[in-house]
Amino acid sequence: MKGKSMDDLLQDVLTMECMVWDALVSGDTRSYRAALSEDFEGVYPDGFFGREDQIATLTTGPTVAAYQLSQERVRRIGDDHALLSYHARFQRAGQTAWEEMRVSSLWRREGAGWVNLFSQDTPEGRPVP
Repeated sequence: MKGKSMDDLLQDVLTMECMVWDALVSGDTRSYRAALSEDFEGVYPDGFFGREDQIATLTTGPTVAAYQLSQERVRRIGDDHALLSYHARFQRAGQTAWEEMRVSSLWRREGAGWVNLFSQDTPEGRPVP
């Protein structure tokens, strides 16, 4: 990762993050498993989820119908880690309403690729005064 511009780093981890979202849209457990580290931890409004918990959410098929990401930003965390933060707008599978949340995702370089170590989703709410 040394020598990579912040734009290149953002594009690398954003591409991987979109692969995660695409797996949720397609119900692709194989791609989802490949993107998540074995010790993945997810922090969501409904609890803590490890890698296998996350993958199990796709056992009945896709969980997301559509998504849009915006306000993407990346922070280099050491030589082989990057923190991606962004705004997500999405529709759950079988729903028509759009939901919004802020997401922070920690990625680690492994070989030529990246794996997701940690993700926290915060539902969009009213601004804090």
